[in-house]
Amino acid sequence: MARFRFCEGLLQRASNVSRSRHVTRELKQSFKSDWSTEVFGGSTNHSGCGWWHGVGAELAGCLAAHLRFFRLRHGALPARGAAVRGGRRLRRADHCCLRAWGCSPPRVPPLHSPRSSGSGSASLRTASLPRQPSERAAGGDSERLAVLHCLQARSAVAGVFAAGSFAVSRLAWQWSMAAEVFSLNNVFIGLLLCLSACFHTAGSAQQRDKFGCWGALCCGLSLCNQHTVVLYVLCIAPWVLGGLRTHKELSLPIVGRLGTCFLVGFLPYLYLPLSSFLNRARWSWGDQSSLGGLLKHLLRIEYGTFSLAKSETGTGMAQMLRAQLTHCLSDLSAPVLVLSGAALLLNPLNRSRGSSVLVWLLAAMVTLYSLFFAWRANLDISKPLFLRVVERFWVQGDAVLCVLAGLGLSSLCCELDRRLGRGGVWRAVGWIFTAGFIASQAHRHSRLLDQSENFVVDRFARNILNSIPNGSIVLTRGDLPGNSLRYLHYCEGLRGDLSLVEQEMMTYDWYVSKLGRHLPGVRFPGRLWDPVLSDQTFNLQRFLSENAGREVFACIGLPEGDRSWERGFSLWPWGVCEKLVPSGTPFYPAEWVRLTRNMYNWTEPYNSFQPGSWEEVANEEMWQSRMKTAFFLFDLAEKQSGSAEVQVQLYQLSYTVYQELVGREGEVEGERHPANWHKNLALASERLLRAGGGGVDSERLLSSSQLHFSLYLQREPGDPQAEAIRQAVHQLARERERLQQQ
Repeated sequence: MARFRFCEGLLQRASNVSRSRHVTRELKQSFKSDWSTEVFGGSTNHSGCGWWHGVGAELAGCLAAHLRFFRLRHGALPARGAAVRGGRRLRRADHCCLRAWGCSPPRVPPLHSPRSSGSGSASLRTASLPRQPSERAAGGDSERLAVLHCLQARSAVAGVFAAGSFAVSRLAWQWSMAAEVFSLNNVFIGLLLCLSACFHTAGSAQQRDKFGCWGALCCGLSLCNQHTVVLYVLCIAPWVLGGLRTHKELSLPIVGRLGTCFLVGFLPYLYLPLSSFLNRARWSWGDQSSLGGLLKHLLRIEYGTFSLAKSETGTGMAQMLRAQLTHCLSDLSAPVLVLSGAALLLNPLNRSRGSSVLVWLLAAMVTLYSLFFAWRANLDISKPLFLRVVERFWVQGDAVLCVLAGLGLSSLCCELDRRLGRGGVWRAVGWIFTAGFIASQAHRHSRLLDQSENFVVDRFARNILNSIPNGSIVLTRGDLPGNSLRYLHYCEGLRGDLSLVEQEMMTYDWYVSKLGRHLPGVRFPGRLWDPVLSDQTFNLQRFLSENAGREVFACIGLPEGDRSWERGFSLWPWGVCEKLVPSGTPFYPAEWVRLTRNMYNWTEPYNSFQPGSWEEVANEEMWQSRMKTAFFLFDLAEKQSGSAEVQVQLYQLSYTVYQELVGREGEVEGERHPANWHKNLALASERLLRAGGGGVDSERLLSSSQLHFSLYLQREPGDPQAEAIRQAVHQLARERERLQQQ
């Protein structure tokens, strides 16, 4: 569960360090003590990537609180203990908090001091605070003082709501537990927003310079982790330069400092050419030993710059935006969107122009990001798996929306207090709503996102590796088998006798030269894999012939673009994988059935995971692997043009395997196996019947074919061949009636 260190505790710690210090120093100390403990080996109660997720949520909450304090810098403040509307007084802790955030509470005359000559209300003006050109005379100061005090009292609500709603949202929670870039990206997003607020509230040129440089450094570091942050940087950078120009502080030296800090943030990239030059990594991507290779890697040219996949077509910008809106409504929930809108709608009511600037900046950031991502996301989200891939990138927009929602909640409570009074009531309502909302969202997502017993992908990879014979070459294809098998093989040392060769990677000119040396015993007959042969390329047939002394398995499947292997090899089913066997190798059907019948120890129920998840894909592959041998035998029988006896034997073996998988007619249980098994068993029964029965009773075969065709139609009524299957069922029923009458 994400750890929340809410704004009040953070501010109180800042005041305990030194009342005269600014919050930047306290943040620095806080990050130093906590991050060094939890990141660099200290004791911790958190695990995996979830801690980063908590920090990102915490920073989002701190930003919301910081924006509330911003307005305090642009209005007069009463002295410590001075009365305000309703007889309330500013507490000592309030002044400590203000000092911690860089605001020194001024000494001002009490409310009963002589009236100024320009207004009929108490003068709360002071020379120790900077004044806005549009600030009203003392007549409006007392009213604004109440509003500012209201905002101060509710700042914690904004922080808690922003941090909590983001932390317990489905996507932020889900991807905080995955070994991906998105958790650390949340931290950088929170840092960028928090530093932006610090820059905007800075009271001197020195502070603006300091926060600007830290922000530039954070921009560079964040781009090392996730390229999508560039869309936020494109919004923040011009805004920072514009702010410096407004204060007449924009100069060549400060631009040079900002640029230098930004480039320093890219220093982690120096590891890439160094690692590529040493070439000690057993698995890596690309050749960064040259400037061209480094730029190709930075721009993701091999995948497509600012694209999610290579050679894929998306569903369109409008549909992508609709899907994101649906996600916001279902996962973040409607209150977050409503409060985000309230933050924008209530901005014109703010008397301080400066407090509106950051709100509109946040709105511009999330709008630009959503539009650009919807334009460049070239995946078909009508497929559940691709939708899961796309939705990970929505977390970046969710973080800003949650901050806007926190600001909207605080602004709404303060506006109600200004118009209706009874600030304590609205403050209590805000806290009750925040607590209830976060609790309901946590309860709603906790059961769905409880992955404490989820080892599906681990068992998937272990089953595959343990089923491969010693010393074999495994041609991996796709993210699921490739990444899971490589992790166990390289990181945990499982099955070190195997050689894992990535099919897609062999098509890049750097794979053989960089990673080929880490695959002893694997011979590459060229520089890269290309079906169009040349002096430096090779096709799959040449690769298999060059490695004829080792068994070769393909997991999962082979690409359609290179069918050269068909001239000298055959594919035999081997669980999830296929074995590439030289043509002419004798095939013994009964022996192969025995060898592959109980290959895996897989106990996960069918259809027990969310559609589109990797667990669902792994489970589906494991279940379908059970019938691959039966399907292979059926296909061989269909192609058999020689001995009728061999054809009957193949049909009979296929029928027997399907019968074991699906169950006898009286033992069929709902959806405990894939629907296509019914169709395949029905076809095997019908073909065996036409081939003579193979010793199986004809009425039993007719009954089996009719039953399983009907069961298949119940589960797959939209099959394109549904009408033909219905006609076959009627024909089988008539034949069965004639057989019973004889």
